[in-house]
Amino acid sequence: QNIVNNFISGVILLFERPIKTGDWIVVGGTEGYVKKISIRSTQIQTFDRSDVIVPNSELISSQVTNWMYRDKIGRVLVPIGVAYGTDPQRVKEILLAIAFEHESVISQSPVISKPWVLFRTFGDSSLNFELRCFIKLVDDRMRVISDMNFSIEKALREAGIQIPFPQREVRIISNIDHKVITTEE
Repeated sequence: QNIVNNFISGVILLFERPIKTGDWIVVGGTEGYVKKISIRSTQIQTFDRSDVIVPNSELISSQVTNWMYRDKIGRVLVPIGVAYGTDPQRVKEILLAIAFEHESVISQSPVISKPWVLFRTFGDSSLNFELRCFIKLVDDRMRVISDMNFSIEKALREAGIQIPFPQREVRIISNIDHKVITTEE
């Protein structure tokens, strides 16, 4: 029954083409590039360069994210927290400048949104922002995020803006009665 199910699913994949060789997909806990689609299974190479064989029935019956279905453009999300007391407008300006300067970011398109910054939350230890932008090649997503993180850290440091770390205050209360022992001579 599984063999027939995988075979029929393979035929559907080959005719409908929701995924094709070279696509970056996520199915279940597996993420990587489609290396080969056969009648019974699909070979996915992860970013660690391991090969995962996924039954075609799983590709048909499960949710599949295809990062390259229509084109190779992808979105990048870069979260950042800054210290309380920081001017949010200044943070927004710095983040946008970094995005507009990166060569992979799409900033001048009539159909794709230019980079933007969201003030997400008032966190426990920080004001939390998120830089969002689209890049030309979704394959470069991790490199672009890394580039931006390096640039953000440098720009915030130069602007005197601190990136906080979580801090906790711990108080230890003792329930032991302290007795004073005195000795007489």
